[in-house]
Amino acid sequence: MMRDATWILLKPIITEKTTALKEASRTVCFAVRRDANKTEIKRAVEQLFKVKVRSVRTQNMVGKTRRVGRNFGSTGDWKKAYVTLREGEKMIEYFEAV
Repeated sequence: MMRDATWILLKPIITEKTTALKEASRTVCFAVRRDANKTEIKRAVEQLFKVKVRSVRTQNMVGKTRRVGRNFGSTGDWKKAYVTLREGEKMIEYFEAV
């Protein structure tokens, strides 16, 4: 099933860790749909940013319990993907795509 690239990639994750990974090992991190698989993520990054992807690693993140006063709730579960680019490809700048 072919899905739209902008539907699969939700947002880039920009933290100190992901910035260091971007500079050191050509790896960028995205929040993705929970039902997206590695092949769909690879196709979406290649289509949106016009680069070649070497590998994709995914991680399911469990939502955290939060408390406000007497009330408890939790944040939703989500999925993130670490995308490594091939050598010689230009590094992704997040504001170049759609």
